[in-house]
Amino acid sequence: MDTVAILQHEASQGPGYLLSYLHSQGIACEVIQAAQGQTLPRWISDYSGLVVLGSNHSVNEELPWIAAELELVRQAVALDVPVLGHCFGGQLLARALGARVHRNAWPNIGWSRLWVTPAGRDLFAGQRQATMFNWHHDTFEIPSGAQRILFGSHCLNKGFALGKHLGLQSHLEVTEDSVRAWCRESRDEIAHSLALGHGRTVQSEAEMLRELPARTAELHRLARGVYRHWVQGLRRPQQVHLHGGW
Repeated sequence: MDTVAILQHEASQGPGYLLSYLHSQGIACEVIQAAQGQTLPRWISDYSGLVVLGSNHSVNEELPWIAAELELVRQAVALDVPVLGHCFGGQLLARALGARVHRNAWPNIGWSRLWVTPAGRDLFAGQRQATMFNWHHDTFEIPSGAQRILFGSHCLNKGFALGKHLGLQSHLEVTEDSVRAWCRESRDEIAHSLALGHGRTVQSEAEMLRELPARTAELHRLARGVYRHWVQGLRRPQQVHLHGGW
């Protein structure tokens, strides 16, 4: 099937710009919400790629839908079906590849400048730095055989690549509307983090919304390069030559 499966977990953390990009490339998508009770695919080989989005949950929680998604990601890796993980999705991919996911020293919420490693420069148009949107409390270790592609001042491992698979501990897919919605529903979380003295790594709602159109436009410019690279690895149906024509 020439369709990408997208696993969504929260209403405010949808596929956003990623969905728009995939549709612009003529790629069909199926959004599946296992956390809300929808059934996951039995065989990921029926799809050309697998995307796992963010979640308010930790991948270490013992929930049936998390265990089922973990097995689906492992199946995708085993069958060489490209996986793209955003935040929770990147952490789930790291676990599927045998790496540890654990609590970061502090939360990372808001816009922050990250550094692009030499291994990641092709994905980010040769840039050495990139400003990205973040919202996570956990962090992953780099899986064996993978390459770190992003790192930050307050979280070392912000992204990795292993063959066709990409794990990001940031959000390239957010839109202006989704950032606003996320801030609205998470005001208590933001206030609690700031009250605990995490002002260096947690932005206020006002700061996250400052210059939001310009910030998301730049983010989407970066996203196009990363998504373009990932899409090149998708499994596409083979054309069959019949009687001198296609």
